[in-house]
Amino acid sequence: MAEVDLVIFDCDGVLADSEVISARVLVREVAGHGVNLDEAYVYRHFVGKSFPIVAGIIRDGFDVNLPPSFEADYRAALIDTFVDDLRATDGLYDMLARLNRPACVATSSSPPRVARTLDLLGLPDRFGAHVYTASQVARGKPAPDLFLFAAREMGADPARCLVIEDSTSGVEAGICAGMQVWRYLGGAHFAGMTAAPETPPGVPVFDNWAQFYEMAPDLETGPGN
Repeated sequence: MAEVDLVIFDCDGVLADSEVISARVLVREVAGHGVNLDEAYVYRHFVGKSFPIVAGIIRDGFDVNLPPSFEADYRAALIDTFVDDLRATDGLYDMLARLNRPACVATSSSPPRVARTLDLLGLPDRFGAHVYTASQVARGKPAPDLFLFAAREMGADPARCLVIEDSTSGVEAGICAGMQVWRYLGGAHFAGMTAAPETPPGVPVFDNWAQFYEMAPDLETGPGN
């Protein structure tokens, strides 16, 4: 792999094992408006997309007039569920403790949601102000805007950034940004899949944070690093 100056982490499904929770809450909330989805449908069509895009797909695809309060209602229900159920992905804290490069978060989540997520995971001090959301750019993932914005804010050359993503749209965004991209498949939403999701050629795939430093030993704090 090329030299890495900055590691950019997606949040949901990468830092937070939250996609199963998000899907469960969304299925429940849209059912109240006559839309019948299952969690598998949510994983296929919505993971990695900002909520306004998701709501638009539901409105257009199911010809339903969701009320103006739908997004706020969903977010409130989700955060309530996070308080009891949210966990970090397995092995995350150990991996972050050993990382010897600057890191930031770039997520499609809203600023309040990612702030609450990181707070519940005990990570606000780990990333500080280096948390960037789709609300800060014109186009969300799969456009490269968010990752390029994060690199500019962190003073990093995109070609020397490593993106860690779980979603197809996030992987595409990282590639379009000219960054190195790894796909993390260790979230609970990938459990039980009969086949791994299709990933572009040349993008390494891993499902355990213990593999991270096997793939990139230079990024680990240790003798000589």
